[in-house]
Amino acid sequence: MQKAYKLQGKHRHYDWGGTSFIPNMMGIENVNHLPYAEYWMGAHPSAASMIETEQGAISLASLVNENPQKWLGANTYKTFSAMPYLFKVLDVAKMLSIQVHPSKKNAVLGFDKEQKLGIPLDASHRNYKDKNHKPELMVALSDFWLLHGFLPPAELETRLQSYFPLRSLINEFKGVDYQQLYTFFMQLPIEVSDQILKPLLQEAADAVKNETVGKLDPHYWAHKYYADGIPSANIDKGIFSIYILNIVHVPKYQGVFQGAGLLHAYLEGQNIELMANSDNVLRGGLTSKHVDIKELLEHINFVPTYPEILKGDSIQANEINYPSAAPDFGLTKISLNTGESSTIKTDSLEILLVTEGAVMVDQLTLKTGDSAVLTADTKLTIHAKQPSVLFKSFVPK
Repeated sequence: MQKAYKLQGKHRHYDWGGTSFIPNMMGIENVNHLPYAEYWMGAHPSAASMIETEQGAISLASLVNENPQKWLGANTYKTFSAMPYLFKVLDVAKMLSIQVHPSKKNAVLGFDKEQKLGIPLDASHRNYKDKNHKPELMVALSDFWLLHGFLPPAELETRLQSYFPLRSLINEFKGVDYQQLYTFFMQLPIEVSDQILKPLLQEAADAVKNETVGKLDPHYWAHKYYADGIPSANIDKGIFSIYILNIVHVPKYQGVFQGAGLLHAYLEGQNIELMANSDNVLRGGLTSKHVDIKELLEHINFVPTYPEILKGDSIQANEINYPSAAPDFGLTKISLNTGESSTIKTDSLEILLVTEGAVMVDQLTLKTGDSAVLTADTKLTIHAKQPSVLFKSFVPK
């Protein structure tokens, strides 16, 4: 029986994506300079991957639906009944929306509520597209920058004090009240929030012009969002989040886990992203998409965050594991020199992605940008034809 099948994922051309990183990785000529924001690998119904079989290209979603126990593995099928994760490559050229993801319990409640209200699944104002949570694990493929949870109390107090337009908000924070501070600002009339954000953005523009700030300063990112000019009115309230969340730098091959309730946003860079198979996103600004502040406020964990950068834990000589608090997925990185091999024993359907080099896997030749599905409950060996780096997604035991 064939153990590995070459996989063809789906590209997503969102306007925030870069034009060169993913095409270069995949060997694509981007003659029309399209934004290549994401590359999806998985069985998500909106963009299921195709796998190459003797019968031709077949949707991975179709194969899993037709025989889930065979493709997913007995344990995964028993626990999830469907493919529980979605594997991606992202190229973030422009910052993404400020957002939070619901817990699984709240996703079920929210989905059922919107179903009863008769809101179509594809409606632009729909909050819940499915009944699943969406924890995320990312590993950087370049220097990567993101917003990741609320600043610790003392740092947030200092941040508000440091920027004159924000000083009026210190009384709302009271040294520890994240919920009051964020809720107060996000519910301000737009005319009032403009009076705070407009001078703040002018400060940011001056600081960037004078080259007095770098990427660890919120002024840098606030100015980047409005680099073409400060609006005279209706300034996006998401700008405020840049000043009260942790700005985190993640070096190449290091990672971050983000669970339910954590306010966050990707700012810049390229990464691997592995998440539960969901599309539930509640947004808090910096986007043209639907923003539901009332719903957003009900799902944020209003506590400080102390960012933990994941360097990976060695599990064998050439493989490291990135810890995940989610039962839906796991991620490892395999690094091989020319001529080296690594043996894999699969318990679930697994996906291999080659980000550097070229390897042989069960008679398949995979080069940079190629990916493959590994069938459940099998054993196979990866042989490196040149120095190679691979990422492997799986469902933990």
